[in-house]
Amino acid sequence: MVYFLALLPATALTIAGYFVLYLSARSEGSLRSFGRYLGYWAFTLAGLVILGAIFAAAHGGHRGYCPWHHGPDAGYEGPPPPARQ
Repeated sequence: MVYFLALLPATALTIAGYFVLYLSARSEGSLRSFGRYLGYWAFTLAGLVILGAIFAAAHGGHRGYCPWHHGPDAGYEGPPPPARQ
């Protein structure tokens, strides 16, 4: 549910992209091509934000593989304790 917060920056980037494309259409020369690339870059970043939120939601909260959190001492932070004799 928290991943819906990714829609806020994605929406802001999309609106900014449309605004930059609108302004670049009204300009001329190299500023026009720069504005077009900047607008497309804003759309690309908005898409990456959405893809990152989808990946984070599909990942299920797992942060990666850690060999110390899969044994009988799963709660222990660090290498296993020395064996008692």
